[in-house]
Amino acid sequence: MTASFASQLPHDDKHLQRSDDEFDEVLSLSNIIVQRYEGEKYLEQFHGEGVAHFHGGHVYKGMFSKGFMQGHGVYTWAGGVKYEGEFAFNMPMGHGIYTWQDGSCYEGEVFNGLRHGVGTFTCANALVKYRGQWHHCRRHGKGTVYYNQEETSWYEGDWVNSKREGWGVRCYPSGNVYEGHWRNNMKQGQGRMCWHQLGQQYTGTWENGVQHGQGTHTWFLKRVPGSQYPLRNEYAGNFVQGLRHGKGSFFYASGAVYKGEWRSNKKHGQGKFVFKSGHIFEGEFINDHMVKFPAFCLDRSNTPDLSGIRTHTPGPEDGKVTGSSVPVNQLHELLYGKTGVVRLSSLYQVEFVVLRHIAELRTIYSFYSSLGRDQSADNTFLLSRLQLWRLLKDCSIHKQGITLAQIDRYISADDAPSEIHSPFSTMLFRKFISCVVILAYKIYHKDIEPSDNILVSCFSKLMRENIIPNAKNVKGRLFPNPLHAVIAVNYIERCWDIYKAFCRVNPAPFGDQTLTVRHFIWMFKVLHAMVIYWSLTLVEIKDLTNNPAVYDHSHYNLDLEVTEAHQ
Repeated sequence: MTASFASQLPHDDKHLQRSDDEFDEVLSLSNIIVQRYEGEKYLEQFHGEGVAHFHGGHVYKGMFSKGFMQGHGVYTWAGGVKYEGEFAFNMPMGHGIYTWQDGSCYEGEVFNGLRHGVGTFTCANALVKYRGQWHHCRRHGKGTVYYNQEETSWYEGDWVNSKREGWGVRCYPSGNVYEGHWRNNMKQGQGRMCWHQLGQQYTGTWENGVQHGQGTHTWFLKRVPGSQYPLRNEYAGNFVQGLRHGKGSFFYASGAVYKGEWRSNKKHGQGKFVFKSGHIFEGEFINDHMVKFPAFCLDRSNTPDLSGIRTHTPGPEDGKVTGSSVPVNQLHELLYGKTGVVRLSSLYQVEFVVLRHIAELRTIYSFYSSLGRDQSADNTFLLSRLQLWRLLKDCSIHKQGITLAQIDRYISADDAPSEIHSPFSTMLFRKFISCVVILAYKIYHKDIEPSDNILVSCFSKLMRENIIPNAKNVKGRLFPNPLHAVIAVNYIERCWDIYKAFCRVNPAPFGDQTLTVRHFIWMFKVLHAMVIYWSLTLVEIKDLTNNPAVYDHSHYNLDLEVTEAHQ
Protein backbone atom coordinates (compact mmCIF):
# COMPACT_ATOMS: atom_id res chain seq x y z
CA MET A 1 0.00 0.00 0.00
CA THR A 2 1.47 3.33 -1.03
CA ALA A 3 1.66 6.37 1.16
CA SER A 4 -1.10 8.07 -0.80
CA PHE A 5 -3.51 5.40 0.36
CA ALA A 6 -2.78 5.74 4.05
CA SER A 7 -5.52 6.79 6.38
CA GLN A 8 -5.20 10.38 5.12
CA LEU A 9 -6.33 11.68 8.49
CA PRO A 10 -4.51 14.99 9.09
CA HIS A 11 -4.17 16.28 12.61
CA ASP A 12 -7.10 18.63 12.03
CA ASP A 13 -8.74 17.59 15.27
CA LYS A 14 -5.76 18.74 17.35
CA HIS A 15 -7.15 22.29 17.26
CA LEU A 16 -10.52 21.12 18.52
CA GLN A 17 -8.87 18.93 21.15
CA ARG A 18 -6.78 21.85 22.41
CA SER A 19 -9.91 23.96 22.71
CA ASP A 20 -11.54 21.20 24.78
CA ASP A 21 -8.59 21.12 27.17
CA GLU A 22 -8.43 24.92 27.45
CA PHE A 23 -12.16 25.09 28.09
CA ASP A 24 -11.76 22.82 31.10
CA GLU A 25 -9.41 25.43 32.56
CA VAL A 26 -12.10 28.14 32.53
CA LEU A 27 -12.61 29.17 36.16
CA SER A 28 -15.66 27.82 37.90
CA LEU A 29 -18.22 30.41 38.98
CA SER A 30 -19.27 28.54 42.11
CA ASN A 31 -16.53 29.97 44.35
CA ILE A 32 -16.29 33.57 43.11
CA ILE A 33 -15.98 36.47 45.55
CA VAL A 34 -17.60 39.82 44.78
CA GLN A 35 -15.33 42.81 45.41
CA ARG A 36 -17.60 45.54 44.08
CA TYR A 37 -21.18 45.79 42.80
CA GLU A 38 -22.91 48.53 40.87
CA GLY A 39 -26.59 48.24 40.09
CA GLU A 40 -30.09 47.55 41.35
CA LYS A 41 -30.86 45.88 44.67
CA TYR A 42 -33.85 44.55 46.53
CA LEU A 43 -33.79 43.93 50.29
CA GLU A 44 -30.01 44.46 50.25
CA GLN A 45 -29.56 41.73 47.66
CA PHE A 46 -28.38 42.10 44.08
CA HIS A 47 -31.62 42.17 42.13
CA GLY A 48 -32.24 43.56 38.66
CA GLU A 49 -29.62 44.86 36.29
CA GLY A 50 -26.10 45.42 37.55
CA VAL A 51 -22.34 45.00 37.22
CA ALA A 52 -20.28 42.84 39.57
CA HIS A 53 -16.49 42.89 39.86
CA PHE A 54 -15.02 39.69 41.28
CA HIS A 55 -11.80 38.77 43.00
CA GLY A 56 -9.16 38.01 40.39
CA GLY A 57 -10.36 40.59 37.86
CA HIS A 58 -13.47 38.82 36.50
CA VAL A 59 -16.51 40.96 35.59
CA TYR A 60 -20.21 40.19 35.14
CA LYS A 61 -22.71 42.55 33.59
CA GLY A 62 -26.32 41.55 33.37
CA MET A 63 -29.36 40.47 35.31
CA PHE A 64 -29.44 39.42 38.99
CA SER A 65 -32.17 37.82 41.08
CA LYS A 66 -32.04 37.58 44.89
CA GLY A 67 -28.25 37.80 44.91
CA PHE A 68 -27.61 35.36 42.05
CA MET A 69 -26.60 35.97 38.45
CA GLN A 70 -29.91 35.03 36.84
CA GLY A 71 -31.17 35.66 33.32
CA HIS A 72 -29.20 37.19 30.47
CA GLY A 73 -25.72 38.49 31.08
CA VAL A 74 -22.10 38.75 30.00
CA TYR A 75 -19.28 37.26 32.09
CA THR A 76 -15.67 38.10 31.22
CA TRP A 77 -12.78 36.21 32.82
CA ALA A 78 -9.55 38.02 33.61
CA GLY A 79 -7.80 35.90 31.01
CA GLY A 80 -10.03 37.26 28.25
CA VAL A 81 -12.57 34.44 27.81
CA LYS A 82 -16.11 35.83 27.57
CA TYR A 83 -19.51 34.22 27.96
CA GLU A 84 -22.72 35.90 26.83
CA GLY A 85 -26.00 34.18 27.37
CA GLU A 86 -28.35 32.77 29.97
CA PHE A 87 -27.45 32.26 33.66
CA ALA A 88 -29.16 30.27 36.40
CA PHE A 89 -27.99 30.54 40.02
CA ASN A 90 -24.57 31.92 39.10
CA MET A 91 -23.92 29.28 36.39
CA PRO A 92 -24.08 29.65 32.58
CA MET A 93 -27.15 27.61 31.74
CA GLY A 94 -29.27 27.47 28.58
CA HIS A 95 -28.19 29.11 25.35
CA GLY A 96 -25.01 31.13 25.16
CA ILE A 97 -21.86 32.21 23.32
CA TYR A 98 -18.29 31.63 24.50
CA THR A 99 -15.54 33.75 22.90
CA TRP A 100 -11.79 33.26 23.28
CA GLN A 101 -9.04 35.86 22.81
CA ASP A 102 -7.83 34.33 19.53
CA GLY A 103 -11.32 34.73 18.02
CA SER A 104 -12.51 31.16 18.52
CA CYS A 105 -16.09 30.89 19.67
CA TYR A 106 -18.82 28.48 20.71
CA GLU A 107 -22.52 29.14 20.31
CA GLY A 108 -25.13 26.70 21.51
CA GLU A 109 -26.53 24.94 24.53
CA VAL A 110 -24.74 25.21 27.89
CA PHE A 111 -25.24 23.18 31.06
CA ASN A 112 -23.49 24.12 34.32
CA GLY A 113 -21.02 26.19 32.34
CA LEU A 114 -20.10 23.34 29.97
CA ARG A 115 -20.86 22.87 26.30
CA HIS A 116 -23.65 20.33 26.54
CA GLY A 117 -26.38 19.72 24.00
CA VAL A 118 -26.26 21.09 20.46
CA GLY A 119 -23.83 23.80 19.48
CA THR A 120 -21.23 25.12 17.04
CA PHE A 121 -17.56 25.68 17.80
CA THR A 122 -15.36 27.65 15.39
CA CYS A 123 -11.59 27.59 15.77
CA ALA A 124 -10.34 30.92 14.40
CA ASN A 125 -6.67 30.06 13.80
CA ALA A 126 -7.23 26.77 11.96
CA LEU A 127 -10.56 27.65 10.31
CA VAL A 128 -11.98 24.44 11.78
CA LYS A 129 -15.68 24.36 12.62
CA TYR A 130 -17.71 21.73 14.49
CA ARG A 131 -21.48 21.74 14.49
CA GLY A 132 -23.36 19.06 16.39
CA GLN A 133 -23.95 17.40 19.74
CA TRP A 134 -21.84 17.87 22.89
CA HIS A 135 -21.67 16.00 26.18
CA HIS A 136 -19.89 17.60 29.15
CA CYS A 137 -17.68 19.73 26.92
CA ARG A 138 -16.79 16.86 24.55
CA ARG A 139 -18.00 16.25 20.99
CA HIS A 140 -20.33 13.33 21.54
CA GLY A 141 -23.21 12.08 19.37
CA LYS A 142 -23.96 13.30 15.87
CA GLY A 143 -21.93 16.11 14.44
CA THR A 144 -20.10 17.63 11.48
CA VAL A 145 -16.58 19.08 11.32
CA TYR A 146 -15.39 21.33 8.50
CA TYR A 147 -11.60 21.42 8.25
CA ASN A 148 -11.23 24.36 5.87
CA GLN A 149 -13.00 27.62 5.09
CA GLU A 150 -14.27 26.37 1.72
CA GLU A 151 -15.92 23.41 3.52
CA THR A 152 -14.52 20.97 0.95
CA SER A 153 -12.85 18.92 3.69
CA TRP A 154 -15.27 17.59 6.28
CA TYR A 155 -16.47 14.72 8.46
CA GLU A 156 -20.10 14.02 9.25
CA GLY A 157 -21.18 11.24 11.55
CA ASP A 158 -20.80 9.79 15.04
CA TRP A 159 -18.52 11.06 17.82
CA VAL A 160 -17.54 9.53 21.16
CA ASN A 161 -15.60 11.64 23.67
CA SER A 162 -14.37 14.06 20.94
CA LYS A 163 -13.20 11.24 18.64
CA ARG A 164 -14.63 9.93 15.39
CA GLU A 165 -16.24 6.68 16.45
CA GLY A 166 -19.20 4.86 14.98
CA TRP A 167 -20.49 5.54 11.47
CA GLY A 168 -19.47 8.57 9.45
CA VAL A 169 -18.48 10.10 6.11
CA ARG A 170 -15.10 11.78 5.58
CA CYS A 171 -14.58 13.95 2.51
CA TYR A 172 -10.96 14.95 1.86
CA PRO A 173 -9.76 18.15 0.10
CA SER A 174 -8.83 16.04 -2.94
CA GLY A 175 -12.45 14.93 -3.33
CA ASN A 176 -11.77 11.41 -2.06
CA VAL A 177 -14.54 10.10 0.18
CA TYR A 178 -14.67 7.44 2.89
CA GLU A 179 -18.03 6.22 4.13
CA GLY A 180 -18.17 3.66 6.90
CA HIS A 181 -17.25 2.84 10.48
CA TRP A 182 -14.63 4.52 12.70
CA ARG A 183 -12.88 3.86 15.98
CA ASN A 184 -10.54 6.22 17.82
CA ASN A 185 -10.38 8.57 14.80
CA MET A 186 -9.33 5.71 12.45
CA LYS A 187 -11.22 3.76 9.79
CA GLN A 188 -12.25 0.56 11.52
CA GLY A 189 -14.82 -2.02 10.45
CA GLN A 190 -16.90 -1.98 7.28
CA GLY A 191 -16.48 0.96 4.94
CA ARG A 192 -16.07 2.23 1.39
CA MET A 193 -13.30 4.52 0.14
CA CYS A 194 -13.43 6.22 -3.25
CA TRP A 195 -10.30 7.74 -4.78
CA HIS A 196 -11.97 9.78 -7.52
CA GLN A 197 -8.86 11.22 -9.16
CA LEU A 198 -7.23 7.79 -9.31
CA GLY A 199 -10.46 6.10 -10.42
CA GLN A 200 -10.37 3.52 -7.66
CA GLN A 201 -12.71 2.24 -4.99
CA TYR A 202 -12.45 -0.16 -2.06
CA THR A 203 -15.40 -1.65 -0.18
CA GLY A 204 -14.80 -3.97 2.74
CA THR A 205 -13.16 -4.27 6.14
CA TRP A 206 -10.69 -1.75 7.60
CA GLU A 207 -8.36 -1.91 10.58
CA ASN A 208 -6.39 1.04 11.95
CA GLY A 209 -7.05 3.05 8.80
CA VAL A 210 -6.00 0.48 6.14
CA GLN A 211 -7.68 -2.34 4.23
CA HIS A 212 -7.59 -5.46 6.39
CA GLY A 213 -9.90 -8.46 6.04
CA GLN A 214 -12.41 -9.22 3.31
CA GLY A 215 -13.00 -6.58 0.68
CA THR A 216 -13.27 -5.59 -2.98
CA HIS A 217 -10.92 -3.14 -4.68
CA THR A 218 -11.86 -1.81 -8.12
CA TRP A 219 -9.73 0.07 -10.64
CA PHE A 220 -11.86 1.95 -13.20
CA LEU A 221 -10.16 2.30 -16.59
CA LYS A 222 -10.87 4.45 -19.61
CA ARG A 223 -13.55 3.39 -22.03
CA VAL A 224 -12.61 1.58 -25.21
CA PRO A 225 -13.07 3.87 -28.25
CA GLY A 226 -16.54 3.40 -29.69
CA SER A 227 -17.94 1.78 -26.55
CA GLN A 228 -20.16 3.26 -23.87
CA TYR A 229 -19.05 0.66 -21.35
CA PRO A 230 -15.96 1.34 -19.21
CA LEU A 231 -13.35 -1.24 -18.32
CA ARG A 232 -12.41 -2.18 -14.82
CA ASN A 233 -10.00 -4.41 -12.95
CA GLU A 234 -11.37 -5.79 -9.73
CA TYR A 235 -9.99 -7.82 -6.84
CA ALA A 236 -12.30 -9.51 -4.34
CA GLY A 237 -10.78 -11.36 -1.44
CA ASN A 238 -8.59 -11.03 1.60
CA PHE A 239 -6.39 -8.05 2.54
CA VAL A 240 -3.68 -7.83 5.19
CA GLN A 241 -2.45 -4.34 6.17
CA GLY A 242 -3.51 -2.84 2.86
CA LEU A 243 -2.10 -5.63 0.66
CA ARG A 244 -3.81 -8.45 -1.24
CA HIS A 245 -2.85 -11.42 0.90
CA GLY A 246 -4.58 -14.79 1.31
CA LYS A 247 -7.46 -16.08 -0.80
CA GLY A 248 -8.79 -13.84 -3.52
CA SER A 249 -10.04 -13.46 -7.09
CA PHE A 250 -8.88 -10.90 -9.64
CA PHE A 251 -11.12 -10.02 -12.59
CA TYR A 252 -9.18 -8.33 -15.40
CA ALA A 253 -10.73 -5.78 -17.72
CA SER A 254 -9.76 -8.03 -20.64
CA GLY A 255 -12.01 -10.81 -19.31
CA ALA A 256 -9.25 -12.93 -17.78
CA VAL A 257 -9.75 -14.18 -14.23
CA TYR A 258 -7.39 -15.40 -11.51
CA LYS A 259 -8.69 -17.23 -8.44
CA GLY A 260 -6.32 -18.45 -5.80
CA GLU A 261 -3.74 -17.47 -3.22
CA TRP A 262 -1.93 -14.12 -2.84
CA ARG A 263 1.06 -12.81 -0.94
CA SER A 264 1.93 -9.10 -0.64
CA ASN A 265 -0.12 -8.04 -3.69
CA LYS A 266 1.17 -10.87 -5.90
CA LYS A 267 -0.24 -14.19 -7.04
CA HIS A 268 1.61 -16.67 -4.87
CA GLY A 269 0.56 -20.24 -4.09
CA GLN A 270 -2.07 -22.46 -5.64
CA GLY A 271 -4.40 -20.79 -8.12
CA LYS A 272 -6.30 -20.96 -11.38
CA PHE A 273 -5.89 -18.46 -14.22
CA VAL A 274 -8.57 -18.35 -16.91
CA PHE A 275 -7.32 -16.53 -19.99
CA LYS A 276 -9.66 -14.33 -22.02
CA SER A 277 -9.50 -16.96 -24.75
CA GLY A 278 -11.05 -19.50 -22.37
CA HIS A 279 -7.85 -21.49 -21.81
CA ILE A 280 -7.15 -22.43 -18.20
CA PHE A 281 -3.96 -22.88 -16.22
CA GLU A 282 -4.28 -24.38 -12.76
CA GLY A 283 -1.23 -24.86 -10.56
CA GLU A 284 1.36 -23.06 -8.47
CA PHE A 285 2.28 -19.37 -8.76
CA ILE A 286 5.31 -17.56 -7.32
CA ASN A 287 5.63 -13.75 -7.38
CA ASP A 288 2.95 -13.32 -10.06
CA HIS A 289 4.41 -16.03 -12.35
CA MET A 290 3.36 -19.57 -13.14
CA VAL A 291 5.97 -21.97 -11.77
CA LYS A 292 5.84 -24.18 -14.86
CA PHE A 293 6.14 -21.19 -17.21
CA PRO A 294 8.09 -18.50 -15.31
CA ALA A 295 8.78 -16.36 -18.40
CA PHE A 296 5.18 -16.31 -19.60
CA CYS A 297 3.26 -13.03 -19.19
CA LEU A 298 -0.27 -13.67 -17.98
CA ASP A 299 -2.66 -12.45 -20.63
CA ARG A 300 -0.33 -9.56 -21.50
CA SER A 301 -1.28 -7.80 -18.26
CA ASN A 302 0.07 -7.37 -14.77
CA THR A 303 -1.96 -7.31 -11.61
CA PRO A 304 -2.16 -3.62 -10.64
CA ASP A 305 -0.64 -2.35 -7.43
CA LEU A 306 -2.80 -0.29 -5.12
CA SER A 307 -0.93 2.73 -6.45
CA GLY A 308 -1.86 2.50 -10.12
CA ILE A 309 -2.91 0.50 -13.16
CA ARG A 310 -0.75 -1.46 -15.59
CA THR A 311 -2.72 -3.27 -18.25
CA HIS A 312 -2.77 -3.68 -22.00
CA THR A 313 -5.13 -1.95 -24.40
CA PRO A 314 -7.74 -4.50 -25.52
CA GLY A 315 -7.25 -5.71 -29.05
CA PRO A 316 -9.89 -6.14 -31.74
CA GLU A 317 -10.49 -9.74 -30.68
CA ASP A 318 -11.86 -8.57 -27.34
CA GLY A 319 -15.05 -7.45 -29.03
CA LYS A 320 -15.98 -10.85 -30.39
CA VAL A 321 -18.83 -12.83 -28.95
CA THR A 322 -17.88 -16.38 -29.85
CA GLY A 323 -14.71 -17.53 -28.15
CA SER A 324 -14.79 -14.80 -25.53
CA SER A 325 -18.46 -14.62 -24.60
CA VAL A 326 -19.62 -18.18 -25.24
CA PRO A 327 -17.05 -20.82 -24.21
CA VAL A 328 -16.38 -23.25 -27.04
CA ASN A 329 -16.21 -26.28 -24.78
CA GLN A 330 -19.70 -25.59 -23.43
CA LEU A 331 -21.11 -25.15 -26.95
CA HIS A 332 -19.44 -28.40 -27.94
CA GLU A 333 -21.36 -30.31 -25.29
CA LEU A 334 -24.64 -28.51 -25.90
CA LEU A 335 -24.64 -29.03 -29.66
CA TYR A 336 -23.00 -32.39 -30.23
CA GLY A 337 -22.38 -34.17 -26.93
CA LYS A 338 -18.99 -35.15 -25.57
CA THR A 339 -17.89 -37.06 -28.68
CA GLY A 340 -19.14 -34.79 -31.45
CA VAL A 341 -17.32 -32.27 -33.60
CA VAL A 342 -18.12 -28.57 -33.47
CA ARG A 343 -18.44 -26.99 -36.90
CA LEU A 344 -17.43 -23.38 -37.35
CA SER A 345 -20.67 -22.64 -39.18
CA SER A 346 -22.65 -23.54 -36.05
CA LEU A 347 -20.51 -21.27 -33.90
CA TYR A 348 -20.94 -18.39 -36.33
CA GLN A 349 -24.70 -18.85 -36.31
CA VAL A 350 -24.74 -18.57 -32.53
CA GLU A 351 -22.60 -15.46 -32.76
CA PHE A 352 -24.89 -13.83 -35.29
CA VAL A 353 -28.08 -14.43 -33.32
CA VAL A 354 -26.46 -13.05 -30.17
CA LEU A 355 -25.25 -9.97 -32.04
CA ARG A 356 -28.80 -9.30 -33.23
CA HIS A 357 -29.84 -8.88 -29.60
CA ILE A 358 -26.60 -7.43 -28.21
CA ALA A 359 -27.97 -3.91 -27.66
CA GLU A 360 -30.98 -5.22 -25.72
CA LEU A 361 -28.79 -7.53 -23.65
CA ARG A 362 -26.41 -4.70 -22.76
CA THR A 363 -29.31 -2.52 -21.63
CA ILE A 364 -30.75 -5.34 -19.53
CA TYR A 365 -27.34 -6.10 -18.00
CA SER A 366 -26.81 -2.44 -17.09
CA PHE A 367 -30.33 -2.09 -15.65
CA TYR A 368 -30.22 -5.12 -13.36
CA SER A 369 -26.61 -4.60 -12.26
CA SER A 370 -27.63 -1.23 -10.78
CA LEU A 371 -30.54 -2.59 -8.69
CA GLY A 372 -29.98 -2.02 -4.98
CA ARG A 373 -26.86 0.10 -5.61
CA ASP A 374 -26.67 3.71 -4.49
CA GLN A 375 -23.66 5.01 -6.42
CA SER A 376 -20.56 4.11 -8.40
CA ALA A 377 -17.47 6.00 -9.50
CA ASP A 378 -18.52 5.61 -13.15
CA ASN A 379 -22.23 4.75 -12.68
CA THR A 380 -21.67 1.16 -13.83
CA PHE A 381 -21.71 -2.10 -11.93
CA LEU A 382 -20.99 -5.79 -12.35
CA LEU A 383 -24.04 -8.03 -12.37
CA SER A 384 -24.28 -10.07 -9.16
CA ARG A 385 -25.86 -13.50 -8.79
CA LEU A 386 -28.65 -11.94 -6.70
CA GLN A 387 -29.47 -9.49 -9.50
CA LEU A 388 -29.35 -12.29 -12.09
CA TRP A 389 -31.90 -14.22 -10.01
CA ARG A 390 -34.17 -11.17 -10.09
CA LEU A 391 -33.89 -10.97 -13.88
CA LEU A 392 -34.64 -14.68 -14.28
CA LYS A 393 -37.66 -14.49 -11.99
CA ASP A 394 -38.96 -11.36 -13.72
CA CYS A 395 -38.77 -13.30 -17.00
CA SER A 396 -40.44 -16.38 -15.40
CA ILE A 397 -37.48 -18.60 -16.26
CA HIS A 398 -38.01 -20.52 -13.00
CA LYS A 399 -41.50 -21.48 -14.19
CA GLN A 400 -40.16 -23.42 -17.19
CA GLY A 401 -39.49 -26.63 -15.25
CA ILE A 402 -36.11 -25.46 -13.95
CA THR A 403 -35.27 -24.04 -10.52
CA LEU A 404 -32.87 -21.26 -9.66
CA ALA A 405 -30.74 -23.82 -7.82
CA GLN A 406 -30.42 -25.89 -11.00
CA ILE A 407 -29.63 -22.77 -13.01
CA ASP A 408 -26.83 -21.94 -10.58
CA ARG A 409 -25.24 -25.33 -11.23
CA TYR A 410 -25.42 -24.92 -15.00
CA ILE A 411 -23.66 -21.55 -14.99
CA SER A 412 -21.19 -22.18 -12.13
CA ALA A 413 -19.20 -25.13 -13.39
CA ASP A 414 -15.89 -23.52 -12.35
CA ASP A 415 -17.01 -22.32 -8.91
CA ALA A 416 -16.34 -24.05 -5.61
CA PRO A 417 -19.40 -25.93 -4.25
CA SER A 418 -19.72 -23.44 -1.39
CA GLU A 419 -19.95 -20.52 -3.86
CA ILE A 420 -22.35 -21.97 -6.45
CA HIS A 421 -25.36 -20.27 -4.87
CA SER A 422 -23.60 -17.21 -3.45
CA PRO A 423 -25.57 -13.99 -4.06
CA PHE A 424 -22.34 -11.95 -4.01
CA SER A 425 -20.53 -13.52 -6.98
CA THR A 426 -20.38 -11.21 -9.99
CA MET A 427 -20.06 -11.72 -13.73
CA LEU A 428 -18.85 -9.69 -16.67
CA PHE A 429 -21.11 -9.03 -19.63
CA ARG A 430 -19.47 -11.84 -21.65
CA LYS A 431 -20.25 -14.32 -18.85
CA PHE A 432 -23.82 -13.03 -18.75
CA ILE A 433 -24.25 -13.82 -22.47
CA SER A 434 -22.89 -17.30 -21.86
CA CYS A 435 -25.47 -17.86 -19.13
CA VAL A 436 -28.33 -16.75 -21.37
CA VAL A 437 -27.24 -19.07 -24.20
CA ILE A 438 -26.79 -22.05 -21.88
CA LEU A 439 -30.15 -21.49 -20.17
CA ALA A 440 -31.91 -21.17 -23.51
CA TYR A 441 -30.71 -24.64 -24.49
CA LYS A 442 -31.47 -26.21 -21.10
CA ILE A 443 -35.04 -24.88 -21.11
CA TYR A 444 -36.16 -25.30 -24.72
CA HIS A 445 -34.04 -27.96 -26.43
CA LYS A 446 -36.76 -30.59 -25.91
CA ASP A 447 -39.40 -28.36 -27.51
CA ILE A 448 -37.49 -27.86 -30.76
CA GLU A 449 -36.85 -30.35 -33.52
CA PRO A 450 -33.20 -31.48 -33.61
CA SER A 451 -31.18 -29.60 -36.21
CA ASP A 452 -27.87 -27.91 -36.77
CA ASN A 453 -29.49 -24.66 -35.59
CA ILE A 454 -31.03 -25.98 -32.36
CA LEU A 455 -29.04 -23.65 -30.12
CA VAL A 456 -29.93 -20.65 -32.28
CA SER A 457 -33.61 -21.63 -32.13
CA CYS A 458 -33.53 -22.05 -28.36
CA PHE A 459 -31.84 -18.69 -27.83
CA SER A 460 -34.28 -16.90 -30.15
CA LYS A 461 -37.24 -18.48 -28.37
CA LEU A 462 -35.96 -17.44 -24.94
CA MET A 463 -35.40 -13.87 -26.08
CA ARG A 464 -38.75 -13.67 -27.87
CA GLU A 465 -40.99 -15.27 -25.23
CA ASN A 466 -39.27 -14.54 -21.94
CA ILE A 467 -36.60 -11.87 -21.86
CA ILE A 468 -37.75 -9.13 -24.25
CA PRO A 469 -41.40 -8.95 -23.04
CA ASN A 470 -40.60 -9.14 -19.31
CA ALA A 471 -37.11 -7.78 -18.59
CA LYS A 472 -36.89 -4.55 -16.56
CA ASN A 473 -40.38 -5.06 -15.15
CA VAL A 474 -39.06 -5.62 -11.63
CA LYS A 475 -41.21 -7.72 -9.32
CA GLY A 476 -40.74 -9.12 -5.84
CA ARG A 477 -40.35 -7.32 -2.53
CA LEU A 478 -36.67 -6.32 -2.58
CA PHE A 479 -35.88 -4.15 -5.61
CA PRO A 480 -39.06 -2.29 -6.74
CA ASN A 481 -38.49 0.55 -4.25
CA PRO A 482 -34.94 1.85 -4.95
CA LEU A 483 -34.52 3.51 -1.55
CA HIS A 484 -35.71 0.47 0.38
CA ALA A 485 -33.58 -1.79 -1.80
CA VAL A 486 -30.36 0.11 -1.00
CA ILE A 487 -31.12 -0.27 2.72
CA ALA A 488 -32.23 -3.90 2.46
CA VAL A 489 -29.11 -4.95 0.55
CA ASN A 490 -27.12 -4.16 3.71
CA TYR A 491 -28.76 -7.22 5.30
CA ILE A 492 -27.96 -9.63 2.47
CA GLU A 493 -24.72 -10.78 4.09
CA ARG A 494 -26.55 -11.69 7.30
CA CYS A 495 -29.26 -13.51 5.31
CA TRP A 496 -26.53 -15.44 3.50
CA ASP A 497 -25.07 -16.54 6.84
CA ILE A 498 -28.49 -17.75 8.00
CA TYR A 499 -29.09 -19.51 4.69
CA LYS A 500 -25.78 -21.37 4.90
CA ALA A 501 -26.48 -22.35 8.52
CA PHE A 502 -29.66 -24.20 7.50
CA CYS A 503 -28.40 -25.62 4.18
CA ARG A 504 -27.85 -29.30 3.52
CA VAL A 505 -25.01 -30.70 1.41
CA ASN A 506 -26.18 -32.32 -1.82
CA PRO A 507 -24.67 -35.61 -3.00
CA ALA A 508 -22.08 -35.84 -5.75
CA PRO A 509 -21.46 -34.76 -8.43
CA PHE A 510 -22.62 -31.33 -7.26
CA GLY A 511 -21.61 -31.26 -3.61
CA ASP A 512 -23.26 -27.85 -3.23
CA GLN A 513 -25.46 -26.68 -0.38
CA THR A 514 -29.11 -25.73 -0.80
CA LEU A 515 -32.20 -25.23 1.30
CA THR A 516 -35.47 -27.08 0.70
CA VAL A 517 -38.92 -25.66 1.32
CA ARG A 518 -39.20 -28.04 4.26
CA HIS A 519 -36.08 -26.63 5.90
CA PHE A 520 -37.16 -23.11 4.93
CA ILE A 521 -40.33 -23.51 7.01
CA TRP A 522 -38.46 -25.25 9.81
CA MET A 523 -35.99 -22.35 9.96
CA PHE A 524 -38.65 -20.03 11.39
CA LYS A 525 -39.34 -22.44 14.24
CA VAL A 526 -35.66 -22.85 15.07
CA LEU A 527 -35.20 -19.07 15.05
CA HIS A 528 -38.20 -18.76 17.43
CA ALA A 529 -40.18 -16.80 14.86
CA MET A 530 -43.24 -18.74 16.02
CA VAL A 531 -45.79 -16.16 14.86
CA ILE A 532 -44.52 -16.49 11.30
CA TYR A 533 -44.10 -20.25 11.62
CA TRP A 534 -47.70 -20.96 12.66
CA SER A 535 -49.29 -18.38 10.37
CA LEU A 536 -47.52 -19.45 7.13
CA THR A 537 -49.50 -21.76 4.88
CA LEU A 538 -47.99 -23.63 1.97
CA VAL A 539 -49.97 -21.43 -0.41
CA GLU A 540 -48.28 -18.41 1.21
CA ILE A 541 -44.92 -20.18 0.91
CA LYS A 542 -45.63 -20.54 -2.79
CA ASP A 543 -46.22 -16.79 -2.98
CA LEU A 544 -43.06 -16.04 -1.01
CA THR A 545 -40.88 -18.14 -3.30
CA ASN A 546 -42.88 -17.14 -6.39
CA ASN A 547 -42.67 -20.73 -7.55
CA PRO A 548 -45.81 -22.62 -8.59
CA ALA A 549 -43.97 -25.93 -8.13
CA VAL A 550 -44.39 -25.59 -4.35
CA TYR A 551 -48.16 -26.08 -4.52
CA ASP A 552 -50.44 -26.93 -7.44
CA HIS A 553 -53.83 -27.24 -5.63
CA SER A 554 -53.34 -30.97 -5.14
CA HIS A 555 -49.68 -31.62 -4.33
CA TYR A 556 -47.18 -30.08 -1.92
CA ASN A 557 -43.52 -30.29 -2.90
CA LEU A 558 -41.60 -29.66 0.32
CA ASP A 559 -38.37 -30.97 -1.19
CA LEU A 560 -38.13 -28.22 -3.79
CA GLU A 561 -34.79 -26.43 -3.55
CA VAL A 562 -34.76 -22.70 -2.92
CA THR A 563 -31.90 -20.21 -3.14
CA GLU A 564 -31.29 -17.15 -1.01
CA ALA A 565 -33.32 -15.19 -3.57
CA HIS A 566 -36.47 -16.73 -2.08
CA GLN A 567 -35.80 -15.60 1.48
